[in-house]
Amino acid sequence: MSARRKTISYQDYVSREARQPHAPLTAEINFLNLIKTGDVRRVRALCKEPFHEKEGLGILSDDPMRNIRYHFVITAAIIARNCIEGGMSMPESYGMSDYYIRLADDAGTFEEITEIHEDMCVAYARRMREVSKEDIFSRHVAECIDYIYEHLDEKIRMEDLTRASGLSEGYLSRLFKTETNMTVTEYITAKKIETARNMLANSDYPIVWISDALAFPSQSYFTRVFTKRCKVTPARYRKISRR
Repeated sequence: MSARRKTISYQDYVSREARQPHAPLTAEINFLNLIKTGDVRRVRALCKEPFHEKEGLGILSDDPMRNIRYHFVITAAIIARNCIEGGMSMPESYGMSDYYIRLADDAGTFEEITEIHEDMCVAYARRMREVSKEDIFSRHVAECIDYIYEHLDEKIRMEDLTRASGLSEGYLSRLFKTETNMTVTEYITAKKIETARNMLANSDYPIVWISDALAFPSQSYFTRVFTKRCKVTPARYRKISRR
């Protein structure tokens, strides 16, 4: 295969989908997935667009400020439910949304709404990252999980994690297995497949692009791993999710 084959990185995928004028729902699903998985860095980057300028906002009120407040309430409710599905407790998630809705209700400018929206999305993403580690007792394993989340688009090596945690490979392997009930390799693969499922369901990118974006050594290897874990091929999974 030509070395000049066009590829896309996971960062390109997220930012490009967020800019697509013809598929706002796809961009929304991608964004919600980033919050659910605790990807604070990418959530913050995608929140830079002014909230009142987001594409696809309908007219819910003739008053511009009230219209944006209504859309903020809808957004907060969707994020709250999404995070409950991801493991956050219902009281906590709805409590957070209530707090930010009250802030938005007191806001007097579009710029304030945008700032509150970014604070809300980042706060949810941070909390979801914490939720994913609530059964993790050691700081070292938590640091490894942070590293994995932030480098899913790269080939993650054990030496990267030993450097991030400051532990030896043998000790880190035993500690990680004890606290997550998975080996380091199993955990990395599980998170990459979880991300691949989202990309398959919510984009039309070729499977080989997705494989490359998540740093799998080849498309055939990606297909084999995906099929083993999901019981269907990537192509079949895409068809089922679209249906």
